[in-house]
Parts: sequence; structure tokens; C-alpha cells
Amino acid sequence: MSAFNLSAYTACLHNYTLDQALDILRDDGLTGAEVNVGGFIPSPHCPVDLLLSSQTARDDYLGQFAAKGLRLSGLNTSGNPLSPLPDIGPKHAWDLRRAIELAGKLGVGEIVCMSGAPGSDPAARYPSWVVNPWDGVYLEVLAYQQSVADPFWRELDARAGDAGVKLALELHPHNLVFSPVGYLDFAERTGVKNVGVNMDPSHLMWQGMDIFASIRLLGDRIFHVHAKDTKILPGAATRGVLDDRFGPVPADPAQRVSTGLDHYCSTWPADPAWRFVAIGEGHDVEWWAQFLRQIAAVDPAANISIEHEDASFSQLDGLRLAAERLSAAAESAATGQTVVLDRALD
Repeated sequence: MSAFNLSAYTACLHNYTLDQALDILRDDGLTGAEVNVGGFIPSPHCPVDLLLSSQTARDDYLGQFAAKGLRLSGLNTSGNPLSPLPDIGPKHAWDLRRAIELAGKLGVGEIVCMSGAPGSDPAARYPSWVVNPWDGVYLEVLAYQQSVADPFWRELDARAGDAGVKLALELHPHNLVFSPVGYLDFAERTGVKNVGVNMDPSHLMWQGMDIFASIRLLGDRIFHVHAKDTKILPGAATRGVLDDRFGPVPADPAQRVSTGLDHYCSTWPADPAWRFVAIGEGHDVEWWAQFLRQIAAVDPAANISIEHEDASFSQLDGLRLAAERLSAAAESAATGQTVVLDRALD
């Protein structure tokens, strides 16, 4: 069997208590859990203030995982710590600094985060994402953004080193660092040693990248892994993957997805170019087995954390399906044998 720790990011179980969420993951055959501690979304499964202040609370908290036979595989504080929005950037940066302190005290080695996106210039009110700087003015924007990002991440790198923690950047569009090559440029420019990559293939898939080539290129700079799939849809034929045809934030507050305080996600297009799907819905189990073999060549004991964001399945059904397929892929990766799933999702 694989030495991987197969876990899940519990954000998809935000309406369950921690104890209930851990029961769900254990019953799905998983061995770990990744919890949110700040950034875009709240922290329903981790009382950060209490844990920072009390060793007894930390012992009790870790005991909840141990009692279920699970490990706390990582913390997550994905957000935009470089945003010029005054209610986003400073808060997300504060969350990340506290996450580093908390991870060190809990003995958790990995924090998933994002590189962030500053504004285009010192007077900018909103973050800016430069996609293709063919016009030289956008290289000027990038130079300014790097002047903001680089000292910030050098500071965070030092904090992480002092705490014995690794920071794993999600290569997520709308961030300064969103590709393997971009990460390597960033690492060479800043000299960071404790800031690596969260290998989430889903974001690279819709950008048209070769996932296995990306793993080989990044090598031991991969510090954490997210298991999430992407399906390219017929809409890509005329929309392309850089699609701006999103709708406004829903008028009904109950339908909104928060990205921080009074900011929310746009409405997804009715005919999108791509969407995030459960493991196996975009790439089959054998593809995922090969993915895990590639990861094993870098870290045979990696934390592999399911991130369930497929709206076509319920919380529990989607997570169960993903866990079943990821476990089958891990078995195939370890044994070299194709695993046939004989149980349908009921």
C-alpha cells in the first residue's frame, strides 16, 4: 500500500462540526484532514485564537484527530495577502502570519496559501492580474508587483523557517505566481527556501499545461498536494479558457460565496469553458494513479488532500466518490495493478 496520507480539505464540510467532519472523512477511508485557518473563507474547524494561547487547547485539539485515527495534514489560508483593498490584504496577511505561528505550535508542517496579487501601481485601489505582458507597460506593472511581493515573501519565508513550517503556494490564476515556470522565477528572484508549491493539478489543467511535466519540473519544491479534477467543456471552443463572461454577484445573500468581508464570488457562466469536477470526472482513475506515481517520485509520503468543489454532487456524495477514486488510484500506483471499482455511488 502507498505511504501517502490521503486526506481532505474540510472547507466543503463547513456546516458540520469538526467532530462530525472527522467522522465523515474516517468513514470515507481517509487518514487525514486539512483545515482552514483564514484567508478567503472562515475557520469553522479550527479555533485559531484559543489554540495560539493554550497548550492544553492544542493538545485537546490534536487529540480529536488522533481519536478518529486521523492526522492533521495541513492548514489552509488561501487568500490575497497583497491586495490593495484595505479590508482584504492586511487581514489575509495577518491570517497567514498567525497560521505560521499556529502550525509551528501544533507541529503541522504544511500551510497551503496563495502568492497574492498587488495592485498595478502604488495608487491602485484593486488587485491586478497580468496574464500576457506583450505590451511593455504590463512589464512595468509586473516590476512594481514584484517590488511589493518579494520582500513580503522573504519575510514569510524567514518566519516559516523559524517555525519549522513549509508554505505551499497554490498556482492559482489571479495571483502573481500561477504557473510552475513562474514559481521557479519567483524562487530564484527571492531566494526562498520554505515557500514551495501546492500541486493542485486542476488549475494547471484548464490552463492547458502538462501536469506530469510540471511535477517533474518542480520536483522537491512540491510541498503539498491537492486532489481536484477539471473538465474542459464544449464552451471552450468559442470562449477560450480565459473567459470573462461571468455574471454579477447574486442578489440573494444566501446564494453568495464570500471571498472576505463584503466581497463575493461572481456567478459562474451558464455555458462555461471548464469547471472543477470530482476526481475521475475529468480524468480517469488510471490517470490519477499515474499522477500519484509522479508525486511519489518526489515525496512518497506526501499529504494528498481532496478539495471537493464539484457542484453537481452533494457535499457527502462528492467527497465519498472522490475518496473512493483517490484510494483506488493510490492502490494502483502502489501495486501497478488496475483497480476496478465495483461499487456505484448510491
